[in-house]
Amino acid sequence: MRQATHTLTLQTTGKGLYECTPAVAAWVRDSGIETGLLTLFVQHTSASLLIQENADPDVREDLADFFTRLVPEGTTVYRHRSEGPDDMPAHVRSALTQAQLSLPVNEARPALGTWQGIFLFEHRNAPNRRRIVLHLIGE
Repeated sequence: MRQATHTLTLQTTGKGLYECTPAVAAWVRDSGIETGLLTLFVQHTSASLLIQENADPDVREDLADFFTRLVPEGTTVYRHRSEGPDDMPAHVRSALTQAQLSLPVNEARPALGTWQGIFLFEHRNAPNRRRIVLHLIGE
């Protein structure tokens, strides 16, 4: 049994879904591990991780729009407003999604379905550098 770790850094330009499947798949391939379990963990409280459709960009736009309607910005219902009107809504959106994903690895590839991709979901309006820790265990 072997293990490998890596930190993937993504630059966002504001709210939205950013696909990181190619970078994750390349790292898994280069790790030399053929079969195992991949864990991804985002090191932020205002961004999250999703497995979602990667074929039609309308899906990403619709998801972002839905979360904007579900958790609106600029309202006075939040106590935490020290980092701007999008800060607490970003924390709520992150709480409704996931900070961690686990994926099987087969034949040195994440075992994703045909239309599935791995996405960082940025919940803040401003650009950010986001870190995703990758951990792979297997053989």
